[in-house]
Amino acid sequence: MDFLIATGQLLLSLSILIVLHEFGHFLPARLFGTRVEKFYLFFDAWGGKLFKKKIGDTEYGIGWLPLGGYVKISGMIDESMDREQMKQPPQPWEFRTKPAWQRLIIMLGGVTVNFILGLFIYGMVFWVWGQEYLPNANAKYGIYVDSLGYELGLQDGDQLVAVGNVPIEKFNQGVIVREIVINGANTIVVNRNGSEINIPVDNAKWTKLLSSSTGGTSLFSARMPMIVNALQPNGAAEKAGIQIGDQIIGLNDKPTPYFQDFRKEIAKVAPKAEKVSFLRSFFAKKTLEQFVDIRITALRNDKDTLQYTMTIDSKAMIGVAVKTLETTTEKYTLLQAIPKGISEGLNFLGVQIKAFGQMFTGRISASDSLGGFGSIGSMFGAQWDWQNFWRMTAILSLILAFMNLLPIPALDGGHVMFLLFEMVTGRKPSDKVLEVATTIGFVILLSLLLFANINDIRKFFF
Repeated sequence: MDFLIATGQLLLSLSILIVLHEFGHFLPARLFGTRVEKFYLFFDAWGGKLFKKKIGDTEYGIGWLPLGGYVKISGMIDESMDREQMKQPPQPWEFRTKPAWQRLIIMLGGVTVNFILGLFIYGMVFWVWGQEYLPNANAKYGIYVDSLGYELGLQDGDQLVAVGNVPIEKFNQGVIVREIVINGANTIVVNRNGSEINIPVDNAKWTKLLSSSTGGTSLFSARMPMIVNALQPNGAAEKAGIQIGDQIIGLNDKPTPYFQDFRKEIAKVAPKAEKVSFLRSFFAKKTLEQFVDIRITALRNDKDTLQYTMTIDSKAMIGVAVKTLETTTEKYTLLQAIPKGISEGLNFLGVQIKAFGQMFTGRISASDSLGGFGSIGSMFGAQWDWQNFWRMTAILSLILAFMNLLPIPALDGGHVMFLLFEMVTGRKPSDKVLEVATTIGFVILLSLLLFANINDIRKFFF
């Protein structure tokens, strides 16, 4: 079910972006009197169509292959490779007969829509939901460090102060990743046991840091005591007698002063689920689960130490919600949200452009930073959260705009490159040159797509 929810969000987001991107080509094409033969969401490869309807000169439809979408514009060398049409005498409604400046506007229409859409959605997210964050000052128990954080030299209990010369005001590992990988910061400043320490950053960790920013590895989390804020009805904790406000401080006589300590210890003692065939699990699922008894130590009213025994299964859940650290939400009016969205969107786009450039210098490894549909889908999450959905859609819209502007034949940027050449030199590339370039571009794109998704398989399964 989690997979289906993440996949559904990804498909909906991409569908919105693809349709609006193609509409960005469609609208100026029609305004300039250019015939659009097809408008498709997804590809109708080998004639496979889920839906089609012709209105006027245009066939609208949905293809079966969800790898993008397209508009087929008359008299244009594109992915359709319609050589027969190009052999016919040029017609006044065709793309090839239009002035270069009109053809340029048509080709830039898609990325323009995605660029504006991404910034607009960013602004709307700020307007509707505001921006919730954990002030660094509220992370008063310091950090709980994961493996990559230890490699960087961080320790449990460290309180973040700055990265390079940038003070950390919002508790967010993304700030650290951005400043080190993109802006070249070489130190992390922390308060450790009352003393301020500068931790030098090893350049060899850049690639791993970038992977952490795309959902691969966590550096740290905010350490917090395990104070019960809610109980699952009829859950293990409620049955045992734990009450709201109790602070869990131990598991099987081992101290667990913080939530992360408890989570780590309970994972060690939880029983392992028996691996069986699908049919066997379907018919005998109630007898396959293993159970184990655990002892919980809790502090009540900051003075009474109590012990409880309860039973858990392989999911290692006791049925409590923990009181989180106090966050802050900044609210924005519509007039404030629009410039805030533009600022955040441009900042994100700038970071992506810098990161892309550093892949060519070798500072960032392409194999560790590029991801396919699996990586993108995982960023939506297993729960349908509209705020996260629209935030991710804004991000994908900006990425789609940037990627489509790359000067690769078969992408919008490739067409723009040839059009600019024509406008500067006054010479139009031959149809044969455009066909060969488009074919090469498709090979490059398919290779990148294959590489990115093989990368996902390697990350998730090996």
